[in-house]
Amino acid sequence: MQVQETLAEGLKREYRITVPAKDLDGRINTKLDEIKDKVKINGFRPGKVPAAHLKRLYGRSVFGEVLQEVMTEANRQIVDEKNVKLAMQPKVSLPEDEKEVEEVSEGRADLTYKVEMEILPEIVVGDLKAIAIEKPVADVPDEEVQDTLDRIVLQNATYEPKDGAAADKDKVIIDFVGSIDGVEFEGGKGEDHPLIIGSGQFIPGFEEQLIGVKAGDAKDVKVSFPADYRATELAGKEAVFKVNVKGIESPKEAALDDEFAKQLGMESADKLKETVREQIASGYTQASRQRMKRSLLDALDATHKFELPPTLVEQEFANIWAQVEKELATGGDKVREGKTDDQLKAEYRVISERRVRLGLLLAEIGEKNNIQVTNDEVTKAVVERARQFPGQEQMVWEFYQKNAEALAELRAPIFEEKVVDYIVELAKVTEKKVSKDELFADPDEKAA
Repeated sequence: MQVQETLAEGLKREYRITVPAKDLDGRINTKLDEIKDKVKINGFRPGKVPAAHLKRLYGRSVFGEVLQEVMTEANRQIVDEKNVKLAMQPKVSLPEDEKEVEEVSEGRADLTYKVEMEILPEIVVGDLKAIAIEKPVADVPDEEVQDTLDRIVLQNATYEPKDGAAADKDKVIIDFVGSIDGVEFEGGKGEDHPLIIGSGQFIPGFEEQLIGVKAGDAKDVKVSFPADYRATELAGKEAVFKVNVKGIESPKEAALDDEFAKQLGMESADKLKETVREQIASGYTQASRQRMKRSLLDALDATHKFELPPTLVEQEFANIWAQVEKELATGGDKVREGKTDDQLKAEYRVISERRVRLGLLLAEIGEKNNIQVTNDEVTKAVVERARQFPGQEQMVWEFYQKNAEALAELRAPIFEEKVVDYIVELAKVTEKKVSKDELFADPDEKAA
């Protein structure tokens, strides 16, 4: 087998592979010899089929197997001899002329084909100990704990019918139908729905407009869906809900005492308060880590520059732009912010390059420092994912066991977090006290 490099431009490589007819024919004959004792052909005893007849019947299929083996060997030879890492699967261009293919498969002509590769750049990791970042931290305000406790009391309160107008914390029983520009939308309809005013169950602005309604009232509630609403087809749009009030109930007085806590499975009111504080603190800790991680990635991106595989960047950009187009279709001018498609594409291409650069860099750091994801860690991730689908846990588990690509999608973020932890251990990290608003602020908006 002869391998000749025909192009070396940036991270792109092209090679011409030539496999002599004698070598190819020998491989085919070896394969045919392996199957002659296994095949059953009328008129012949097992193992007594003439080689020429066997080749006439099975030559083409065996040629396909040999061809796959040859291509795999050639790719491995290129990677080993050139000491390169592939950015993606090589692109193989085989002969297309039927006559040429026939001559090659029958061992009368050499096999010549082209391989196009895109390789990973050489990445020189800088001094990770020189990285200096801040980690914002915030204390959990007592009033946030109390507000959460108040909501728990409200959500677990008992209610009794009420005459008169609805007030904050009252429960209203309603029928509603939502529409946008006069057209009903999916998921915007409900009957006999119990809604506690002030619970935040509905989109902002909805519940407040029910204060003052009475049983039997009909009211048009006008609201705007948030720009980041989970249903992108509704995000940022104005809607009208026709609401019929069928009943009003008021909560009975409830005290946050030990007896109430025990009803929730807690040993005391103090234990309930402690648990609530810990849950809120967990969210603060997660937000703090995400802000620190963002600062770390910014520092890595600023201090590491290397050539990026063009196809990887294009694939990442295509994925991002597909999502942007969905948002543009629903959010319109609010998403576009007065920018043209070309301006938006330029911005998202920079983001694509950043993602690819950081992905390659973190992979390099992880490989050089033998950072690995254990099977136990992957299993734990599968279990956590299965818990998100009550009643379908077994189906989810089997899906991941049979789908290597899906398992890889779970493994990737675990690996990333472990590499981040490794870098954080080396970097200079300084904690900075901030307010809750500062901790949860969008860093992109702040930068803008």
